[in-house]
Amino acid sequence: MIGQSHPSDQTIGTGRPAVSSRKRAVAKAGREAESSETITLRELLAALDTSVVELIEAPAGDSVAISSVALVDSSDLSVEVESPSPDLYLHVGVRKAEAVRWFEEVALRAPDHRPRAVMSKSAASSTALQSAARSAGVALVAVHPKARWDHVFPLIQRMLDRSRQQYRLGDPELLAVDTDLFGLAQAIAQNAGGMVSIEDAQARVLAYSASDEAADELRTLSILGRIGPRDYLKAMQEWGVYDRLRESDEVVDVPAHDELGTKRRLVVSIRQTVEDGSAAPRLLGSIWVQQGYAPFTDNAADVLRGASAIAARIISRSLNAPSTEGVLIQRLFGARGGGVDAPSVASALNLPDSGSAAVVGFAVTAGEPEPPSEIVTSVGSMISLHASALRRDSVSTIIGNRAYVLFPRYKSANIIATWTRQLVEQLEQKRLILLRAAIAMPVSGLGQVAGARTEVDRVLDGTAATYPEGRVTTLAESRTAVLLGEILDLVGGNSELRDPRLDALVEYDDKHASNLRESAEAYLAEHGDVRNAAAVLQVHPNTLRYRIRRVEEIVGINLQDASDRLLIEIQLALLRRPAGQNRPTLR
Repeated sequence: MIGQSHPSDQTIGTGRPAVSSRKRAVAKAGREAESSETITLRELLAALDTSVVELIEAPAGDSVAISSVALVDSSDLSVEVESPSPDLYLHVGVRKAEAVRWFEEVALRAPDHRPRAVMSKSAASSTALQSAARSAGVALVAVHPKARWDHVFPLIQRMLDRSRQQYRLGDPELLAVDTDLFGLAQAIAQNAGGMVSIEDAQARVLAYSASDEAADELRTLSILGRIGPRDYLKAMQEWGVYDRLRESDEVVDVPAHDELGTKRRLVVSIRQTVEDGSAAPRLLGSIWVQQGYAPFTDNAADVLRGASAIAARIISRSLNAPSTEGVLIQRLFGARGGGVDAPSVASALNLPDSGSAAVVGFAVTAGEPEPPSEIVTSVGSMISLHASALRRDSVSTIIGNRAYVLFPRYKSANIIATWTRQLVEQLEQKRLILLRAAIAMPVSGLGQVAGARTEVDRVLDGTAATYPEGRVTTLAESRTAVLLGEILDLVGGNSELRDPRLDALVEYDDKHASNLRESAEAYLAEHGDVRNAAAVLQVHPNTLRYRIRRVEEIVGINLQDASDRLLIEIQLALLRRPAGQNRPTLR
């Protein structure tokens, strides 16, 4: 049921933005007239289950509407927020004293710029935190200390998405047909009895029904995103439960284990079959039902088999088809053919269609030219979360091996630059992930976002060889490196612009085991100062003078001539280009 370990508590396993809703007006004057697209705090907590969360403070009651969520840590709280806050904040790794100071600052904001609720693992144990939240007029929710943030956060996102889907579909009969996993879990519980959890193929809980006092420790750990007792998992292996789930779609009856304190369960696999039978079914996950005080219904097995087919369709859709919003965002950045109509994009994504924007691009600095895709995906998810904490209307995407963020209608270039530097430093310190970033701003409207991404890519390409210098930069700050790199690309891509005379120098060094090329590079780097260049090479100045004369004789140039010096510097820079590096720089 919970058969494997997961990433650390602060790792987010999703590539979607932290703030799903793009409603910029949610915090304005009409905010108190609750939109049908939102879910109330009471409904959200009931769906999350009492084993995960507990309401500690609710100054405005528990009927406040929640339509957006952001996961933040200490560094995010220190960055000035430009726009109305997300409705719900998840405090990850935020110390009690930091949270208290933050609540005190929040209390000074206008009501439209305050969050409506905060979730924290410190909420239940800190009276100072409770008092600060109460004074700020913000609901405070305690999260179980063992709950995984990378588990809780996606669950909240799915619940918010579900409320919006219900609002859009509207028709109750249509909802009955086109349900989601949370609705399916609740339907199973009502028709089969017991408490339901739906997991993916990696044993991560995707959705679950409400628990009651009959929930055993295994279910609680499952909902918290933790690993089940080792002895129970061993028993499951011995009973062949996992093998039967992999090999068939039969409903497996797992008996209670009194010694381990686990209740009876029914479980069925979720499998995606291939219509023509050309391949074995793909395991997508499983549905588990723990028996409560009452026994399962007589048709519980039939209910599970039908639910498995519905779950397979729901999960397959999410795995196989990128969201319309995701495709639109990538086209906005110039991918997938580009060519978007700015007003239409602004309307579809609820973005401002005027005002200056900023585009930030991130590249992973790795030993190999192409970082592993799982690293890029993980980095993209974390960047998306942090961007949404700064600006709820930000949009993020991954294109190739780079992540991009759009901040529409930003108010301070300094805030964008500070946020980017802090994020790069934080990911290096906490995650040991080395990033480079480039910023393009101002961007005059959504129609120029694709061009801004091109500019960002130019900077990331052109500064690759200067790392760690210029880790966060702009085209204006790094224009020399960018333009020289692009000149070298043009020269290197045209054989007619390569000087064959340099081949003679390389051949001479290879044949005589000499280092004339190295000597020429040091001489040019020191601007023709023989003594400084000799000191760098650790040779006598007369030795270097002799080597430079030999270089001039072999290549047929005069290094006292400015044109010859420029030409040979370019040609030597091409020879220094490492394999797989796109943008070398001159020394």
